[in-house]
Amino acid sequence: MSLLKKSLLVVSAIALMSGSALADFPDRKVQVVYPWAAGTPTYGVSQLIAEAMSKQLGQAMPVVAKPGANGVLAMKSFLDEPADGYTIMDGYVAPLVISPIFGKADWTCADFTPLYAATANGFAIAMRPDETRWSDFPSFIEYLKANPAKTAYNGSGTSLPHLIAASVMQKMDTVSRAVPYDDLALGVKDLRNGILDWIIINPGVYEANKDQLKVLMTLSDTEDASETYGGAPRPSDFGLDIGVTGLAPAGWDWWLVRSDTPADRVEVLRNAMKSAMADPEVLKSIKAVGFQPLGYAPDEYLQTCDSVRSQLESGVKAVEWETKAIRAAN
Repeated sequence: MSLLKKSLLVVSAIALMSGSALADFPDRKVQVVYPWAAGTPTYGVSQLIAEAMSKQLGQAMPVVAKPGANGVLAMKSFLDEPADGYTIMDGYVAPLVISPIFGKADWTCADFTPLYAATANGFAIAMRPDETRWSDFPSFIEYLKANPAKTAYNGSGTSLPHLIAASVMQKMDTVSRAVPYDDLALGVKDLRNGILDWIIINPGVYEANKDQLKVLMTLSDTEDASETYGGAPRPSDFGLDIGVTGLAPAGWDWWLVRSDTPADRVEVLRNAMKSAMADPEVLKSIKAVGFQPLGYAPDEYLQTCDSVRSQLESGVKAVEWETKAIRAAN
């Protein structure tokens, strides 16, 4: 056999092996690591997406809840898995972006390979339905300016909602006292009882307490955010720049794999997720629980992450400003 024929046979064999490996992936279940406790609305949404992807891949896709340390434990567990495409990280903003800002994790967004963005749940500012001191967001800010540090809201430490609320207050040049709560929902009772004057909420809190809340304004400027909160006004409806844009005033997740995952397997997973995020039934189900389907493409990942990180770093400074402004007002 000539050297040329031998070379062609080797090349053909390699091509066949490569094609076979691609065709065989996945040949077993692909797990999705979820960083919070099971049984929550976000867990249900992740299951919806995983089930739609499993139909494309022909394999089961269990969503495995690994709560702890604000999502950091789940990320570490994910990074301990082989880079073979059989483990996907449901990458929420808290462990992905916020934990590194506070030195609780040593990764950056660039350390992961993105599939597609999944969902967002934008925040909003709400009051009691029978509130008489203000009637809309502009009159709310006017009241806060006339009474600096005399009002209170549910802002907890270094949580995402607190970073955003403090950023908005700083941009509006007024200040309100943050009262720490382990969960945004816990503030609803104290709002009703007059202990809090206003609260920052997410769609889950809104859906569970619609009769007890009136939304002053969404903090996200998208039409979907307004629809989520019953047609509530957005910053642009008042011609306002509130200091946070894009995905910054929202909880969100982007599904990820390890950076050294083989490119052909990444492509298989991306195609499956792209199809899932375009499925009308999946989109309908996500919206039904108050979440905004995203579906941002992989090439939008780093720019989105960098923008959110920059704004949340400003949020950290806003919390520091809030503390000083309250002391000065007292």
